[in-house]
Amino acid sequence: LADAEEELQEQQAELQEQKQKRADILAGIDRELSSQSSQLSNLDSERKGLESVLKAIEQDITNIAIPASYKPFKEMRGKLPWPVAGRRLNSYGSSRQGSAIRWQGIQIAGNEGDSIHSIHNGRVVFADWLRGAGLLIIVDHGDDYLSLYAHNESLLRQEGDWVRGGEAIATVGNSGGRRQAGGYFEIRPKGRPRDPAAWCN
Repeated sequence: LADAEEELQEQQAELQEQKQKRADILAGIDRELSSQSSQLSNLDSERKGLESVLKAIEQDITNIAIPASYKPFKEMRGKLPWPVAGRRLNSYGSSRQGSAIRWQGIQIAGNEGDSIHSIHNGRVVFADWLRGAGLLIIVDHGDDYLSLYAHNESLLRQEGDWVRGGEAIATVGNSGGRRQAGGYFEIRPKGRPRDPAAWCN
């Protein structure tokens, strides 16, 4: 009876240990899910912040008059250069972190301090810090076409500046919460995101 009681106590201790391990694992999963939920909530909030900025830009700016020497942006489809020479890190429209939130632009690998170039002639309509986008610069190319360049290390142009296609407007960085340096780039006709790969060669 003493031996049986000792064996039962050992089994109970083992069961208690296993129960504690399961509780620790479940607590870890809960923390991870909570963290992911928080990250997704932040992504959604940041996206809404960018959309608000774009709406404000649409209301505040008048459509720029393109000089006669400039080719209209819409005629450059498939012929524009990429803003940074680097490997593309995501696909347009793919899921972000397995959520319902989709990529509205392209992340491009780059080295910190590399130049980011305007893809076409236009006027800078936003050059400032924005939560989630870091140092952001937006260029209006006329006819309701905008290009956006985010997560920069520095901005080389300011609001109101005219820029030519290929001109350096920022430098590669990781501002706004990026883990690695690189360029983030969007093209938006009438404020709606479109696949940059359809425009850039």
